[in-house]
Amino acid sequence: MPPPPATLTQSALLLDFQPFVLDSFVPAELAAACVERASALLASARAAKLTIIHVEVGFRPGFPEINPDHAISSWLRDSGLVEPGHPGTATAAAPAPLPMEPIVVKHRMGAFSHTDLEQILRARGIRRLILAGVTTSGVLLSTMRQAFDLDYDLIVAHDGCADTDADTHALLIDKVISAHARSMSCQQIADLIAVGS
Repeated sequence: MPPPPATLTQSALLLDFQPFVLDSFVPAELAAACVERASALLASARAAKLTIIHVEVGFRPGFPEINPDHAISSWLRDSGLVEPGHPGTATAAAPAPLPMEPIVVKHRMGAFSHTDLEQILRARGIRRLILAGVTTSGVLLSTMRQAFDLDYDLIVAHDGCADTDADTHALLIDKVISAHARSMSCQQIADLIAVGS
């Protein structure tokens, strides 16, 4: 049996594109530019029939998933930003999921931590992950490092990510992430998948 086309073994992961993240942790101009580029990348990935997976932060009423000793999660709980049903936790208008695109809900920084993301990827025979998301120092870095340890081939859309601090973003992309993944622009990735690579 011949191997499946390359595009069928790739997945685009859109990480934490939620209003509370975009509004609270990334400067407005950077967030808007990042969302615009990530949305264009998403459109290209859909056209190439890649598996699209959206990852979001979410909690149950009463926050049973949050350990009171976990500083960041406790801060989020107390801030009111991630209160179940809060408009900030809804999927952003862009890049928004289509009905058949899985949404993985996470309770920690990385997309693999205590979620069914890996089960979805394995079930679909995914070997390459294309990552875009906010923030670079948060969900992107944590997800990339675990995906690397799970032996996925990785591409990071460096301009489809953003962080609170531009220098931190640049340092992570240039010095850390590029040691584990290919760093490419959203347009370069769109060109790559358009030719079936």
